[in-house]
Amino acid sequence: MRWKPNSTVATIIEQNGKFLFVEEEDCGRIVYNQPAGHLDENETLTDAAIRETLEETGHSCVLTGYLGLFIYTAPSNNTTYHRHCFIGNSTHYNADLPLDEGITGIKWLTLGELITSQKARSPLVIKCIESYLNQTIYPLEVIYEHNHD
Repeated sequence: MRWKPNSTVATIIEQNGKFLFVEEEDCGRIVYNQPAGHLDENETLTDAAIRETLEETGHSCVLTGYLGLFIYTAPSNNTTYHRHCFIGNSTHYNADLPLDEGITGIKWLTLGELITSQKARSPLVIKCIESYLNQTIYPLEVIYEHNHD
């Protein structure tokens, strides 16, 4: 059997010094995560990031940059995740949109508030914000996705 990591996307959206987080249940506890999720078949990374942000927060967004690839093996299930983290701006918020199953709400928090809460879903949640604050940002064109049409 061949080992395959899970390809995921996450989006950082900042407004007025606070970051958009998803409040969700994980292993029986409430945690905070960027809007994030798995890449679907035949979906580009950027399309997945936009879709997940909308489905998990009700925020439509436009992506403005790429933070990079963050790799983490979760001790709870020994699964390795390859997280492609993007930066985006909210263009519209639909408070009436039903959020994905397992999501209890959305929160706007500073990095300090996130760290103090001790509720980051994984170390990558904090690391991605730190990378963003350090201005380690790449243009979206750094990702090449071949069109099979």
